[in-house]
Amino acid sequence: MSFQRSYLDPSPDLSTPPPSPWRARAEHIRRRPIRLRQAAFLLTAFTILCTFVYLSRHRQSDSYTYDDWIDIADRRVPLQSLQEPNLPLPPQNGHDHRPQHVPGRTPQLIEDHAIRPQVDVSKLDHSDTHADAVAVAAPAPAPEPIVFSLIMFSEDSANEGAILMKSILMYTSKPVEFHVICDEGAQAYLEKRIRLITRPTRNILVRFYRLTFDDMKRRIEREGAIVSDHSAGTPGLMKLFIHEILPESVSRAVFIDTDAFFITDPALLWDRFSSFKPDTAVSMPYHPDQSNEGWHHANRICSCIMLLDLARLRKFRLMDSSAYRAAGAPALAPAAFEAMFGAPGDDGKYEGVKLGDQGYWWAITSQMPKVFEHLSYDWEMSSCLMDMYGTGLGDDARGLEEEGRRQVHTLDTPQEGETVLPKMLHFNCLDGAPNYYEWDGWSDPQNSLGQRWQHAVKYHAGFKWLWLNAHKPMGTLTIETQEKVVFADELFAQRQAVGPRESA
Repeated sequence: MSFQRSYLDPSPDLSTPPPSPWRARAEHIRRRPIRLRQAAFLLTAFTILCTFVYLSRHRQSDSYTYDDWIDIADRRVPLQSLQEPNLPLPPQNGHDHRPQHVPGRTPQLIEDHAIRPQVDVSKLDHSDTHADAVAVAAPAPAPEPIVFSLIMFSEDSANEGAILMKSILMYTSKPVEFHVICDEGAQAYLEKRIRLITRPTRNILVRFYRLTFDDMKRRIEREGAIVSDHSAGTPGLMKLFIHEILPESVSRAVFIDTDAFFITDPALLWDRFSSFKPDTAVSMPYHPDQSNEGWHHANRICSCIMLLDLARLRKFRLMDSSAYRAAGAPALAPAAFEAMFGAPGDDGKYEGVKLGDQGYWWAITSQMPKVFEHLSYDWEMSSCLMDMYGTGLGDDARGLEEEGRRQVHTLDTPQEGETVLPKMLHFNCLDGAPNYYEWDGWSDPQNSLGQRWQHAVKYHAGFKWLWLNAHKPMGTLTIETQEKVVFADELFAQRQAVGPRESA
């Protein structure tokens, strides 16, 4: 905007400069009477200003969260120090409702680490018409743990088993329980590594069941007719007695051989239990395309991984015992054994049984199919089938159909027409090394198995236990040892002895 020069520079002919047009306009407005439109404008402006100030103060008051009182994110106050498991509502209308210390109240650990306000409905002011509904938040139930039962005797066995346990903790989305049937050497090896986890992401329970060879032999003798010529020997036969070794409080468990490891969340495997049929007690991979008459075709299953409904196995009374025979309580397995192997020989043992415990499991599952269900090959990428279905690392853009067309060992099986998607790798039948991860084939550039899977093996074997520690402590680690194992048939005999005395 520009002005005439006469308004800027005083004229030499005038004693005083002319009045500014802005001043003249303001003076004119001041002398005019207030009109209704102007009054309405001023009143509206004042109302808007007051409303803005009020809302600003109200929003500032309501912006407080529990993190203002207890900085859970930074864990400045440990979870164990929270004195009130049910914290009150956040501050409202500027009032401070911070939780107060209650003397004598035992601190409780919040499992899911989320603070959920609790509302006492009986104390609500039902005259408050502004509240449409009140949500009463109940504590979320603790997630069900994934339960594993593993067998490890000797440090060499624990060398491999440690990688399996490590992989489970690497990928799990749920708490984990390990029930490890072992000797003193295996426990010492495992415990040294497990105790490196000082800040577990989720709750971990490790319980060692210490068995001596004499304990195992006595149980086999009470069964009376089984024997093993497999390299796993007597400890391998314990796979038939897991339901007798673990307490009745453990109703289900996953068994896996030590020469395997997960490459995905084991919770996906645990979910398979939810689809079991009413009579199903065991699930493992089934390969009807495999055949070996000398083994009674026991290679058609793999007891390397088993989903065991331990409660049903106890109910069926799977394995025989002199204690059961004395009480006239028949067991499930003897009829299946005799149907496949014939009556025991002159030495009282079944003849021609191959592959150790797997031979006996095959007799049970093939003679009594109602107790058995197939488990997807996704969970048994076995190197005994050296092609491992023809899949491996690499070519990450390959589609599902193309991947399925390239796979082998699936025709005439339950997996026919369904692409195998590896979730657990099993490196068995690798001769020449005490442990699968030391196999010479991993460094052989011409070996097909080594080319496809060596990087997975090296990564999981080399992953450090220390790396399993979380940034913030969110779970607990519990390690227990059961020094003396009492088999279920021994408990049965004890109860039978007590029964007659009580009735007398």
